[in-house]
Amino acid sequence: MDSSYYTLLLIFIILSTIHLVYYVLGKVKPLMDYSAISIRIKTWWGMFFIFCLATLFNPVVSLLSLMVLTFFALKEYFTMIRSRKADRRIFLWAYLSIPVQFYWIYIEWYGMFIIFIPIYVFLFLPLPRIINKGTVGFLRSVSSTQWGLMLMVFGLSHLAYFQFATPQYGAGLVLFLVVLTQLNDVVHHLASIILGKHKVVPTANPYLTWEGFLCAFIITTAASYSIYPYLTPLTPTFGLVSGMLISLSGYLGSLTVSVLRRDLLIGADDKFEALKKSYLSRVDSLAYTSPVLFHVIRYYFDFM
Repeated sequence: MDSSYYTLLLIFIILSTIHLVYYVLGKVKPLMDYSAISIRIKTWWGMFFIFCLATLFNPVVSLLSLMVLTFFALKEYFTMIRSRKADRRIFLWAYLSIPVQFYWIYIEWYGMFIIFIPIYVFLFLPLPRIINKGTVGFLRSVSSTQWGLMLMVFGLSHLAYFQFATPQYGAGLVLFLVVLTQLNDVVHHLASIILGKHKVVPTANPYLTWEGFLCAFIITTAASYSIYPYLTPLTPTFGLVSGMLISLSGYLGSLTVSVLRRDLLIGADDKFEALKKSYLSRVDSLAYTSPVLFHVIRYYFDFM
Protein backbone atom coordinates (compact mmCIF):
# COMPACT_ATOMS: atom_id res chain seq x y z
CA MET A 1 0.00 0.00 0.00
CA ASP A 2 1.28 3.47 -0.90
CA SER A 3 2.51 5.65 2.00
CA SER A 4 -0.21 8.21 1.27
CA TYR A 5 -2.87 5.58 2.07
CA TYR A 6 -1.19 4.84 5.38
CA THR A 7 -1.20 8.57 6.09
CA LEU A 8 -4.92 8.81 5.34
CA LEU A 9 -5.65 5.81 7.58
CA LEU A 10 -3.59 7.29 10.43
CA ILE A 11 -5.33 10.66 10.12
CA PHE A 12 -8.73 8.96 10.12
CA ILE A 13 -7.87 7.10 13.33
CA ILE A 14 -6.59 10.29 15.01
CA LEU A 15 -9.66 12.30 13.99
CA SER A 16 -11.98 9.54 15.17
CA THR A 17 -10.20 9.44 18.53
CA ILE A 18 -10.41 13.22 18.94
CA HIS A 19 -14.10 13.16 18.03
CA LEU A 20 -14.71 10.40 20.59
CA VAL A 21 -12.88 12.34 23.33
CA TYR A 22 -14.91 15.45 22.47
CA TYR A 23 -18.13 13.43 22.70
CA VAL A 24 -17.16 11.96 26.08
CA LEU A 25 -16.18 15.38 27.47
CA GLY A 26 -19.54 16.75 26.38
CA LYS A 27 -21.26 14.05 28.41
CA VAL A 28 -18.98 14.33 31.47
CA LYS A 29 -18.87 18.14 31.62
CA PRO A 30 -21.91 19.36 29.71
CA LEU A 31 -21.77 22.90 31.16
CA MET A 32 -18.47 23.82 29.51
CA ASP A 33 -18.51 25.72 26.21
CA TYR A 34 -17.12 23.41 23.53
CA SER A 35 -18.54 25.31 20.54
CA ALA A 36 -15.16 26.47 19.19
CA ILE A 37 -13.75 22.94 19.43
CA SER A 38 -16.82 21.53 17.68
CA ILE A 39 -16.30 23.97 14.80
CA ARG A 40 -12.65 22.96 14.47
CA ILE A 41 -13.44 19.23 14.49
CA LYS A 42 -15.96 19.73 11.69
CA THR A 43 -13.30 21.68 9.79
CA TRP A 44 -10.81 18.82 10.26
CA TRP A 45 -13.28 16.32 8.83
CA GLY A 46 -14.02 18.61 5.91
CA MET A 47 -10.34 19.14 5.09
CA PHE A 48 -9.69 15.42 5.53
CA PHE A 49 -12.38 14.76 2.93
CA ILE A 50 -10.76 17.24 0.53
CA PHE A 51 -7.36 15.67 1.20
CA CYS A 52 -8.82 12.24 0.35
CA LEU A 53 -10.21 13.59 -2.91
CA ALA A 54 -6.83 15.01 -3.84
CA THR A 55 -4.91 11.89 -2.87
CA LEU A 56 -7.22 9.15 -4.08
CA PHE A 57 -8.60 10.83 -7.17
CA ASN A 58 -7.28 14.02 -8.75
CA PRO A 59 -6.08 17.44 -7.56
CA VAL A 60 -8.75 19.01 -9.78
CA VAL A 61 -11.45 17.53 -7.51
CA SER A 62 -9.74 19.12 -4.53
CA LEU A 63 -9.48 22.41 -6.41
CA LEU A 64 -13.22 22.42 -7.10
CA SER A 65 -13.97 21.58 -3.46
CA LEU A 66 -11.84 24.47 -2.25
CA MET A 67 -13.47 26.78 -4.79
CA VAL A 68 -16.88 25.91 -3.32
CA LEU A 69 -15.48 26.56 0.17
CA THR A 70 -14.31 30.04 -0.83
CA PHE A 71 -17.70 30.77 -2.37
CA PHE A 72 -19.59 29.99 0.84
CA ALA A 73 -17.04 31.85 2.97
CA LEU A 74 -17.39 34.94 0.77
CA LYS A 75 -21.19 34.60 0.76
CA GLU A 76 -21.31 34.57 4.55
CA TYR A 77 -18.94 37.53 4.68
CA PHE A 78 -21.33 39.49 2.45
CA THR A 79 -24.24 38.68 4.78
CA MET A 80 -22.46 40.72 7.48
CA ILE A 81 -22.18 43.84 5.33
CA ARG A 82 -24.88 46.50 5.55
CA SER A 83 -25.45 46.61 1.83
CA ARG A 84 -27.68 48.63 -0.46
CA LYS A 85 -29.54 47.49 -3.53
CA ALA A 86 -26.84 49.20 -5.59
CA ASP A 87 -24.24 46.81 -4.13
CA ARG A 88 -25.73 43.67 -5.68
CA ARG A 89 -23.94 44.21 -8.96
CA ILE A 90 -20.52 44.50 -7.31
CA PHE A 91 -21.22 41.38 -5.24
CA LEU A 92 -22.06 39.50 -8.44
CA TRP A 93 -18.74 40.48 -10.03
CA ALA A 94 -16.95 39.46 -6.85
CA TYR A 95 -18.51 35.98 -7.08
CA LEU A 96 -17.57 35.72 -10.75
CA SER A 97 -13.92 36.39 -9.89
CA ILE A 98 -13.77 33.13 -7.90
CA PRO A 99 -13.77 30.68 -10.85
CA VAL A 100 -11.36 32.97 -12.71
CA GLN A 101 -8.92 32.91 -9.79
CA PHE A 102 -9.08 29.12 -9.61
CA TYR A 103 -8.69 28.85 -13.36
CA TRP A 104 -5.26 30.51 -13.05
CA ILE A 105 -4.39 27.79 -10.53
CA TYR A 106 -5.62 25.06 -12.86
CA ILE A 107 -3.42 26.23 -15.75
CA GLU A 108 -0.57 26.93 -13.29
CA TRP A 109 -0.19 30.57 -14.31
CA TYR A 110 1.43 31.76 -11.10
CA GLY A 111 2.00 35.33 -12.30
CA MET A 112 -1.69 35.96 -12.98
CA PHE A 113 -2.78 34.01 -9.90
CA ILE A 114 -0.75 36.27 -7.64
CA ILE A 115 -1.86 39.63 -9.13
CA PHE A 116 -5.39 38.99 -10.38
CA ILE A 117 -7.30 39.89 -7.19
CA PRO A 118 -4.83 42.31 -5.55
CA ILE A 119 -4.36 44.36 -8.75
CA TYR A 120 -6.80 43.71 -11.59
CA VAL A 121 -9.90 43.06 -9.49
CA PHE A 122 -8.94 45.98 -7.24
CA LEU A 123 -8.72 48.31 -10.26
CA PHE A 124 -11.85 47.20 -12.10
CA LEU A 125 -14.19 46.18 -9.24
CA PRO A 126 -15.41 49.77 -8.63
CA LEU A 127 -16.73 50.12 -12.20
CA PRO A 128 -19.97 48.10 -11.74
CA ARG A 129 -20.68 50.15 -8.61
CA ILE A 130 -20.00 53.47 -10.32
CA ILE A 131 -22.12 53.00 -13.43
CA ASN A 132 -25.57 54.54 -12.83
CA LYS A 133 -25.36 53.90 -9.07
CA GLY A 134 -24.21 57.25 -7.74
CA THR A 135 -21.65 57.93 -5.03
CA VAL A 136 -23.54 57.23 -1.79
CA GLY A 137 -21.79 54.46 0.15
CA PHE A 138 -19.27 53.94 -2.64
CA LEU A 139 -16.11 53.67 -0.52
CA ARG A 140 -17.62 51.34 2.08
CA SER A 141 -19.11 49.11 -0.60
CA VAL A 142 -15.97 48.74 -2.72
CA SER A 143 -13.46 48.50 0.13
CA SER A 144 -15.47 45.93 2.11
CA THR A 145 -15.94 43.81 -1.02
CA GLN A 146 -12.21 43.91 -1.78
CA TRP A 147 -11.45 42.96 1.82
CA GLY A 148 -13.68 39.91 1.46
CA LEU A 149 -12.04 38.87 -1.79
CA MET A 150 -8.55 39.20 -0.35
CA LEU A 151 -9.35 37.15 2.75
CA MET A 152 -11.84 34.56 1.58
CA VAL A 153 -10.76 34.04 -2.03
CA PHE A 154 -7.15 35.16 -2.51
CA GLY A 155 -5.93 33.87 0.86
CA LEU A 156 -7.74 30.52 0.78
CA SER A 157 -6.94 29.89 -2.91
CA HIS A 158 -3.33 29.30 -1.89
CA LEU A 159 -4.48 25.99 -0.39
CA ALA A 160 -5.42 24.82 -3.87
CA TYR A 161 -2.21 26.04 -5.49
CA PHE A 162 0.02 23.88 -3.26
CA GLN A 163 -0.94 20.73 -5.17
CA PHE A 164 -0.32 22.31 -8.57
CA ALA A 165 2.90 24.05 -7.59
CA THR A 166 4.36 20.78 -6.29
CA PRO A 167 2.31 17.67 -7.24
CA GLN A 168 4.68 15.39 -5.35
CA TYR A 169 4.47 17.16 -1.98
CA GLY A 170 1.38 19.37 -2.33
CA ALA A 171 -1.16 17.15 -0.58
CA GLY A 172 1.18 16.57 2.37
CA LEU A 173 1.93 20.29 2.68
CA VAL A 174 -1.78 21.13 2.68
CA LEU A 175 -2.42 18.58 5.39
CA PHE A 176 0.57 19.84 7.37
CA LEU A 177 -0.75 23.40 7.12
CA VAL A 178 -4.36 22.58 8.01
CA VAL A 179 -3.51 20.30 10.94
CA LEU A 180 -1.18 22.84 12.54
CA THR A 181 -3.54 25.75 11.92
CA GLN A 182 -6.47 23.99 13.52
CA LEU A 183 -4.32 22.63 16.35
CA ASN A 184 -3.12 26.16 17.03
CA ASP A 185 -6.72 27.42 17.20
CA VAL A 186 -7.92 24.66 19.51
CA VAL A 187 -4.97 24.94 21.92
CA HIS A 188 -5.36 28.72 21.99
CA HIS A 189 -9.05 28.34 22.82
CA LEU A 190 -8.57 25.71 25.54
CA ALA A 191 -5.58 27.46 27.12
CA SER A 192 -7.49 30.74 27.17
CA ILE A 193 -10.39 29.07 29.00
CA ILE A 194 -8.16 27.31 31.55
CA LEU A 195 -5.27 29.75 31.99
CA GLY A 196 -6.33 32.95 30.27
CA LYS A 197 -6.35 36.12 32.34
CA HIS A 198 -5.19 38.84 29.95
CA LYS A 199 -7.57 39.22 27.03
CA VAL A 200 -6.29 40.72 23.79
CA VAL A 201 -9.53 42.17 22.40
CA PRO A 202 -12.30 41.38 24.91
CA THR A 203 -14.90 43.37 22.97
CA ALA A 204 -14.36 41.33 19.78
CA ASN A 205 -13.31 37.87 20.94
CA PRO A 206 -13.28 36.86 24.63
CA TYR A 207 -11.36 33.66 23.82
CA LEU A 208 -8.20 35.37 22.57
CA THR A 209 -5.75 35.80 25.45
CA TRP A 210 -2.00 36.26 25.69
CA GLU A 211 -1.69 33.09 27.77
CA GLY A 212 -3.54 31.16 25.07
CA PHE A 213 -1.30 32.59 22.38
CA LEU A 214 1.86 31.58 24.26
CA CYS A 215 0.64 28.01 24.88
CA ALA A 216 -0.52 27.63 21.28
CA PHE A 217 2.77 29.03 19.95
CA ILE A 218 4.83 26.51 21.95
CA ILE A 219 2.64 23.46 21.20
CA THR A 220 2.18 24.28 17.50
CA THR A 221 5.92 24.79 17.05
CA ALA A 222 6.68 21.50 18.80
CA ALA A 223 4.03 19.68 16.75
CA SER A 224 5.43 21.15 13.55
CA TYR A 225 8.91 19.87 14.37
CA SER A 226 7.47 16.44 15.19
CA ILE A 227 5.39 15.85 12.04
CA TYR A 228 7.26 17.75 9.30
CA PRO A 229 9.43 14.69 8.30
CA TYR A 230 6.29 12.63 7.57
CA LEU A 231 4.31 15.19 5.56
CA THR A 232 6.83 17.57 4.02
CA PRO A 233 10.29 17.70 2.41
CA LEU A 234 11.29 20.62 4.64
CA THR A 235 14.59 20.92 6.51
CA PRO A 236 14.75 20.55 10.32
CA THR A 237 15.26 24.29 10.75
CA PHE A 238 12.27 25.12 8.61
CA GLY A 239 10.24 22.38 10.27
CA LEU A 240 10.62 24.45 13.43
CA VAL A 241 10.23 27.87 11.81
CA SER A 242 7.10 26.88 9.89
CA GLY A 243 5.33 26.05 13.17
CA MET A 244 6.18 29.51 14.48
CA LEU A 245 4.93 31.15 11.28
CA ILE A 246 1.68 29.18 11.29
CA SER A 247 1.02 29.94 14.95
CA LEU A 248 1.69 33.66 14.60
CA SER A 249 -0.15 34.16 11.30
CA GLY A 250 -3.07 32.00 12.48
CA TYR A 251 -3.38 34.14 15.59
CA LEU A 252 -3.36 37.32 13.48
CA GLY A 253 -6.01 35.83 11.19
CA SER A 254 -8.34 34.97 14.08
CA LEU A 255 -7.76 38.37 15.65
CA THR A 256 -8.36 40.30 12.42
CA VAL A 257 -11.53 38.45 11.42
CA SER A 258 -12.90 38.68 14.99
CA VAL A 259 -12.50 42.47 15.01
CA LEU A 260 -13.85 42.68 11.46
CA ARG A 261 -16.96 40.69 12.32
CA ARG A 262 -17.61 42.74 15.44
CA ASP A 263 -17.25 46.00 13.51
CA LEU A 264 -19.61 44.88 10.74
CA LEU A 265 -22.18 43.35 13.10
CA ILE A 266 -22.50 46.06 15.75
CA GLY A 267 -26.18 46.11 16.66
CA ALA A 268 -26.89 42.77 14.97
CA ASP A 269 -26.35 40.24 17.75
CA ASP A 270 -28.61 37.64 16.12
CA LYS A 271 -26.39 37.52 13.04
CA PHE A 272 -23.25 37.46 15.19
CA GLU A 273 -24.43 34.36 17.08
CA ALA A 274 -25.38 32.61 13.84
CA LEU A 275 -22.01 33.31 12.25
CA LYS A 276 -20.11 31.71 15.12
CA LYS A 277 -20.81 28.35 13.46
CA SER A 278 -20.30 29.56 9.92
CA TYR A 279 -17.66 28.78 7.30
CA LEU A 280 -16.11 32.13 8.11
CA SER A 281 -15.37 31.06 11.68
CA ARG A 282 -13.70 27.90 10.42
CA VAL A 283 -11.36 29.44 7.87
CA ASP A 284 -10.36 32.74 9.48
CA SER A 285 -6.92 31.44 10.48
CA LEU A 286 -6.38 29.59 7.18
CA ALA A 287 -6.93 32.82 5.25
CA TYR A 288 -3.69 34.04 6.84
CA THR A 289 -1.62 30.89 7.30
CA SER A 290 -2.11 29.61 3.72
CA PRO A 291 -0.48 32.52 1.84
CA VAL A 292 2.22 33.03 4.49
CA LEU A 293 3.47 29.43 4.41
CA PHE A 294 3.04 29.16 0.64
CA HIS A 295 5.20 32.17 -0.19
CA VAL A 296 7.86 31.45 2.40
CA ILE A 297 8.28 27.88 1.10
CA ARG A 298 8.25 29.07 -2.51
CA TYR A 299 10.97 31.61 -1.73
CA TYR A 300 13.33 29.23 0.10
CA PHE A 301 12.76 25.88 -1.66
CA ASP A 302 13.18 24.82 -5.28
CA PHE A 303 10.47 22.14 -5.33
CA MET A 304 7.73 24.79 -5.59
